[in-house]
Amino acid sequence: MFIVILIAALSVVAVIQTAVALRRDGYHQVPTDRTRLP
Repeated sequence: MFIVILIAALSVVAVIQTAVALRRDGYHQVPTDRTRLP
């Protein structure tokens, strides 16, 4: 039972850390720069 709890706790931490990393990496949609199109 201890292993199940340990894996569940690690899963929760991983999901939270993923959300934090995605929020901090600055990813966002960038509008198309029309001057660079052929």
